[in-house]
Amino acid sequence: MSPREDEITGWLREQRELPPAVYPIAIGDDMAQIALGQGASVLITTDMLLDGTHFDLRTATLRQVGYKAMAASLSDCAAMATVPIAAVVAVALPADFSVQQLKELHAGVVSAADRYDCPLVGGDITAWKGNEPIAICVSMLSKPGNSPPVRRNGARVGDVICVTGSLGGSGRRRHLEFEPRVREALKIASRVTLNAMMDISDGLSTDLNRICSQSGVGALVDAAAIPISDDAKLDADPLRAALNDGEDFELLFTLSPDEWDKLYRLWDDPVPITKVGRITDGGRMQIRMPDGRIVDLRPGGYEHLQRDT
Repeated sequence: MSPREDEITGWLREQRELPPAVYPIAIGDDMAQIALGQGASVLITTDMLLDGTHFDLRTATLRQVGYKAMAASLSDCAAMATVPIAAVVAVALPADFSVQQLKELHAGVVSAADRYDCPLVGGDITAWKGNEPIAICVSMLSKPGNSPPVRRNGARVGDVICVTGSLGGSGRRRHLEFEPRVREALKIASRVTLNAMMDISDGLSTDLNRICSQSGVGALVDAAAIPISDDAKLDADPLRAALNDGEDFELLFTLSPDEWDKLYRLWDDPVPITKVGRITDGGRMQIRMPDGRIVDLRPGGYEHLQRDT
């Protein structure tokens, strides 16, 4: 049996205690924060994407792959309501990869970078000796916005659970062309106080479990309230798709009922925000099904370290 990603992350976090005065946010959030002195700090994240796992070059273009790699790291900035600064990109290329192909990949990277004022400032290029699949790794720096970075561990009993956009069905097309919610996250954080937030990369059921586990709380989700995407509605089980497909790259956040009322009144953005449940004190994740039954909601999203059998 393969170890779960969250188990490995927990083990890594336990290996060394980092001084919070220097590293206010360490392993376990979407980005780590490093204090630079005199109140300044920088945040950093890194994401590696693999051909055959995160994209398929038999159907995706190199430009789409480059865009997705950069946009996924931008989504980590959105997850904590921080402002992207710059990125570096490393690639491992098949031996027969041409200069023209590299230029197409680069075009996709910079198309996302330019859209969010996050310049590509460096990186590394290496090649396999054979034709092993391409790998691309983006490391990104950001800075706090007008409010502190929003972490995963601050959800409180009674909080409203919200998501942006719609969920599920990303594998049909959206995982290659999504918009990271950088501007929306900063706009939300400027208007209300958020208690916890992350982006939905591995599915609502899995990522909500991460917020609950780190915050020491439970959750009750209303299945009828989940905004199911048009692509997910083509699935045999649209609710399952919305809960578990992942790579939605939408925001998942919690805030007090009063702050939710305020946000609901003030929100004038074309990207919708939907209330999908509330935080509970039971320590369990549950879901109210459309027929009224309340059942356990188990993490059923993408597991990065699971091996095919």
